[in-house]
Amino acid sequence: MKGFAMLGIGKVGWIEKEKPKAGPYDAIVKPIAVAPCTSDIHTVFEGALGEREDMLLGHEAVGEVVEVGSEVKDFKPGDRVVVPAITPDWRTIESQRGFSQHSGEMLAGWKFSNFKDGVFAEFFHVNDADMNLAHLPDNVSVEAGVMITDMVTTGFHGAELADIKLGDVVAVIGIGPVGLMAIAGAKIQGAGRILGVGSRKALVEAAKFYGATDIVNYKNGPVDEQIMELTNGKGVDKVIIAGAKPDIMKTAVKIVKPGGIVSNVNYYGEGDIIPIPRIEWGSGMAHKTIIGGLTPGGRDRMERLIDLVIYNRVDPSKLVTHTFHGFDHIEEALIMMKDKQEDLIKPIVFVE
Repeated sequence: MKGFAMLGIGKVGWIEKEKPKAGPYDAIVKPIAVAPCTSDIHTVFEGALGEREDMLLGHEAVGEVVEVGSEVKDFKPGDRVVVPAITPDWRTIESQRGFSQHSGEMLAGWKFSNFKDGVFAEFFHVNDADMNLAHLPDNVSVEAGVMITDMVTTGFHGAELADIKLGDVVAVIGIGPVGLMAIAGAKIQGAGRILGVGSRKALVEAAKFYGATDIVNYKNGPVDEQIMELTNGKGVDKVIIAGAKPDIMKTAVKIVKPGGIVSNVNYYGEGDIIPIPRIEWGSGMAHKTIIGGLTPGGRDRMERLIDLVIYNRVDPSKLVTHTFHGFDHIEEALIMMKDKQEDLIKPIVFVE
């Protein structure tokens, strides 16, 4: 079969690979639509995960089941499914402890395009199908389904980790597609004022649509100084980091109040150290909590997010600004994510 792969750090291309096989609990899926992710950019062009050779990329897909293992009960060939970016091994101690994202080892719930071939292929393998796939209802668009797999769940996890309370003042740093969904998640959880940090016009307009009350443009000066001015020197209750370089942690710690939370769902693709400013962290005693997490995956998570779409709590299809038709456009869409043109939020590729 044909697939689009990371050939090595900084190199991508089309290759041929053997079609995957399903174990008794697994499924083989052919993609209906896929989307590239900034994580793919970090992995390939920054070498964030180290060297990978001939590894098929992609972890965002809606697909059609073509084969299931003998023990799969709830899915059959022909079913349209949402395939989460995170597909844990559910028979693990880590899953029993509530951290399925790290089933087996740290980050091991993230298999596609990490240490397992991804979804940019004519067919791809899904482990533990009954626990990791979700049916795509007829009243949910394919575009929304693809966004649910990663952008929605990751952004919402940022809001969950921030433990947002009614009326909280929340800053979301990085208003790309994940940050936009963090804004939507913060609004759903009851945030009052939501400050979105970004600059591109398309993202700013979308941030306001999803619930941002203020926009902070980092091109207009230091973000921490702007936010402290906007809040009359008080700072914010919660910060969600959804983008930027490792130094952004300095800004986050500076602007969050004592007793506040800095929630990170950003994938840092470079550097060995993430800096924390000593004074603003109260020399370690400010009760400023820093927490970061990989989004949950699995069937239940996807079904809950699908319900949020069905019942009009969020419309993630508005993240999709560019649409391609044809498998061969995957490379074009990936490079588009790398270059981040002015009007881009997220591209999607319909495979056929």
